[in-house]
Amino acid sequence: MSRALIVRGGWPGHVPVAATELFRQGLLDAGFEITVSDTLDVYCQEELLADTDLIVQCWSQGTLTAQQCAGLTAAVHAGTGFAGWHGGVVGTFTDSRDYLRMVGGLFLHHPEEFVEYRVRVERAHADHPIVAGLPDFTITTEQYWMLTDPNNEVLASTELVESRKPATMPVVWTRRWGAGKVFFSAIGHRVADLCDPAVHALTHRGLLWASR
Repeated sequence: MSRALIVRGGWPGHVPVAATELFRQGLLDAGFEITVSDTLDVYCQEELLADTDLIVQCWSQGTLTAQQCAGLTAAVHAGTGFAGWHGGVVGTFTDSRDYLRMVGGLFLHHPEEFVEYRVRVERAHADHPIVAGLPDFTITTEQYWMLTDPNNEVLASTELVESRKPATMPVVWTRRWGAGKVFFSAIGHRVADLCDPAVHALTHRGLLWASR
């Protein structure tokens, strides 16, 4: 049986409990045994992380201790998968450079109001199992402006609404960190965002893809 660890907490505005619960049943149906942690100290439990196939993190505006960061990044480097969305991944732990290098991006800005924008599946990766068969889609929510690693494999992108000139921003990417796989989607400010059929499908697939 595969093992998943859901780590959730931080800023309550990103509804970490409700958001992660949307994907619990899908993980159970896929054969995962699930452990839930509401403390970042779980990243110091070396044996637990070594036995974990997938970490699903939803923890916004947090701070990692040096020990927590070292435990998490070492586990992923050794093969534990890491996945999540929105500020729960790129809007947190901003003082931990090794963490940011692992996830491949950092949130900088979003327009004050929700905006409608088009998410385009990258044609070069249209057969990737996370986005295969999914159409381009439009969503109204926060549009994240981020700094991103050029080594990310971008599966979906968008055109920035607030940019002074045309500018493309990644929305969904994957990457490797040592032996571990990392999945990220910028969409997920609200439960309603994650319930959008295309968003829910690609997020669920991303979790499964990232698993060891």
